[in-house]
Amino acid sequence: MNIYVAKFDLQMQNEELKNLFKPYGEVQSAKIEIDAFTNQSRGFGYVEMADEAQAQAAISGLNDSVLNGKAITVKVAEPVEIRRGSYKVGDGGVNPYRFKKN
Repeated sequence: MNIYVAKFDLQMQNEELKNLFKPYGEVQSAKIEIDAFTNQSRGFGYVEMADEAQAQAAISGLNDSVLNGKAITVKVAEPVEIRRGSYKVGDGGVNPYRFKKN
């Protein structure tokens, strides 16, 4: 199950996020989203847990808990909608993959 985690300290690292969820069960991955321009944390990330019951226990236990003086938000992540855009650049044709979109 994919879990959305937000409003944590901007200095937090991926390993710290993973360790936060370890007491609730097996953590497959933990990734903090990084701003492409500043290379700084965006203040949110995602944790993937294999077992749904363990993930629900982690959400219940960690949502609105205080971590480093900040109340964090923990909830089920929304499914990712893949969107592809195309942009006309200059007088040339449209290059749909000129800009990377996540």
